[in-house]
Amino acid sequence: MPVVDVMNLEGKKVGQVELADAVFGARVNPDLLHETARCDLASQRAGTHKTKGRGEVSGSGKKLWRQKGTGRARVGSIRSSIWRKGGTVHGPQPRSYAYRLPRKVLLGALRSALSAKLAEQKLTVVDAWALESHKTKAFRQTLERLDGETRTLLLVNHDANRNLELASRNLEGVKLVAPSALQPYHLLRHERLLISREAAVRLGASLDPHKSAAPASAKADAPITIAPAKPAAQKAKSAVGKVAKKPRAAKRVPKSKGKHKGKE
Repeated sequence: MPVVDVMNLEGKKVGQVELADAVFGARVNPDLLHETARCDLASQRAGTHKTKGRGEVSGSGKKLWRQKGTGRARVGSIRSSIWRKGGTVHGPQPRSYAYRLPRKVLLGALRSALSAKLAEQKLTVVDAWALESHKTKAFRQTLERLDGETRTLLLVNHDANRNLELASRNLEGVKLVAPSALQPYHLLRHERLLISREAAVRLGASLDPHKSAAPASAKADAPITIAPAKPAAQKAKSAVGKVAKKPRAAKRVPKSKGKHKGKE
C-alpha cells in the first residue's frame, strides 16, 4: 500500500497514512479518462440553439403565381427554404447532449485519476480543514504554506465545513467538492489535489473493487418486517366464504350423432 505523509494547515508533517493500493495505486487507463471527460463536457452544453423552420418564419402562405403558363419555376410559398429569408431545413433544435456511462467505467476512471495524481506526486493529504476564520485572505496564506506554486487546486473534504466553503469559493482556480460528488474531470482539470485524511480513507474503502460483502452479523442485526395480522372477524369471514363456495361443474359437450353428409 502506498504511504503518504499527512500535513497540517501550517505545512508541517504530523504523521503518515496508508492508502488503498487498488484505488491510489491502480493502472492508469487513458481511454477511461478521455471518455469520462467527454461525457462531463457534453453534459455541460446548454443545447439552446434554435433555427426557424418553414412554418415559423414570417411571410404569407399564398401561392405567388399560377402553376403553369408563366415560364417561371413553380413555387408554392415565399417561406420556402430556397428563398431569401425562408425557413431553415434540418437546422439545430434545442436538445440535451448529456449521456450516461456505465458505473464501472466511472469508478475505473476515478481510480485511474487518483492513481495518476499520486504517481505524479500531486496529491497532498491534510490532517483536517480546521479553519479558525472564513476569511479568504487567511485561507490563501494557508494554501501557500501547503503548496505555493500550483495555481489550480482541488479540495476534497468529507464533513460539512462552513468556513472552508466561504473561504474557498472566491479564489480563482480553487474548487471544493465532497467525496460523493468527486468526478474524474475534476481531477483532470485541477493540477493538485488537497484531500483530508478522512476523505482519503473513505474513498479507498468505497472505490475498492475487491471489497468484501457485508458480514453475516450485520445482516442478522437488520430489522425484520412482519406483515400486520388480519382481525379475527375478517379471518372467519374469509374462511366461511371459501367453504360455502362450490366449484362449478364442467359443461358437457354434446356428442355429434353422425358425420355431415353433403348433397348428392
